[in-house]
Amino acid sequence: MATANGTAQSSFSGAKGDSEHFIAVTAPSQASLEEQISYVETRYEDMVRSLGLEPETAVFRRLFVSDAMNQAQLVNQTALAGETPDSPVAVSIIQQPPLPGSKISMLAYHLKSVAPVKKQRLSKSHVVVEKNGLRHLWSTRLCTCDDIGEHTAEDQTRRIFDDLIGTLKGQGGTLRDDCVRTWIYLKDVDVFYQGMVDSRRELFARHGMNGSSHYIASTGIEGACAHRHDLVAMDAYSVVGLKPQQVSYLNDFDHLNLTKEYNVTFERGTRIAYADRSHFFISGTASIDRNGEVVHKGDVMRQLERALENIDALLASGGAGLEDMKYLIVYLRDATDYACIKQYLDLHHAGLPVFIVEGAVCRPEWLVEVEGVAVAANEDPALPAF
Repeated sequence: MATANGTAQSSFSGAKGDSEHFIAVTAPSQASLEEQISYVETRYEDMVRSLGLEPETAVFRRLFVSDAMNQAQLVNQTALAGETPDSPVAVSIIQQPPLPGSKISMLAYHLKSVAPVKKQRLSKSHVVVEKNGLRHLWSTRLCTCDDIGEHTAEDQTRRIFDDLIGTLKGQGGTLRDDCVRTWIYLKDVDVFYQGMVDSRRELFARHGMNGSSHYIASTGIEGACAHRHDLVAMDAYSVVGLKPQQVSYLNDFDHLNLTKEYNVTFERGTRIAYADRSHFFISGTASIDRNGEVVHKGDVMRQLERALENIDALLASGGAGLEDMKYLIVYLRDATDYACIKQYLDLHHAGLPVFIVEGAVCRPEWLVEVEGVAVAANEDPALPAF
């Protein structure tokens, strides 16, 4: 790990030489949008160079912006959202203002592989990365592009998932068997979250996902795309070709209950195991107890500590821990809580790429939510290679 000048990175190298790199850059707040974009571009280029990565190793970038409707057009014209025809990159642009006052920050994921990697853009929202017989589908900026306000949150949720389902079908996959992780953004989470939840539950049931099977790791959080009337937007990650024994679902019933017990449909976390490593996709996690109740109401610091304790428990259930996290995204309902949250994370998780953004959680009593990805070593030669 390394941090400097608003930049951080975390990497994992496997036994056979394949390495994964997570890069974070946050622009300084006292600058114009153009200057902040230039800052992020320069620091990103410097980090990629220092890690010895070629441009074609870029797989995914998420750009957190403060005002998507006014900023997306300019951001789309920059190298941060750019790609070459033979090396596409899945790029997400989401309005979740970076704190304490930046206009833009960026999370980038690079994959350096010994085995050949083939990347293909399937559509404006979908990029597939083929490696070792697996097809990693990165889906970004899924939305209805609703500019006249004719669709409800329920309708938009169905349409967005239908896009993902159709693309998975074209790759020989299904939502139930191959979608690993979703990030769902609600323009006003306090108003539209329930409509999304109801629509998703019905859709999952139609596709064979219910309380007796499994769901998908997910974050449902306040955020927005660049279209005025889009109430719901989504990013997703799927892997077509996984063996059933590679996939397991994380929980610790001393800390958390099943989400179905309060009528929502997502997994707390999902572990994908390969011969030399395991990936842990941790859903949005808040200060919640094993009965599904909010803990430490009104106290953002104790809520952060409980959320991280819950994440550590989830990771432990799959043989990992907080030290294996490669990045964290911290969502705050109240931006004025930034300073104390940042101080705590700098003290206890120094060097880890951390994004602190403004984004209300689905229950008003939750002041903070945390998510992220962990990568840990695994030794199981019977499993497929990553």
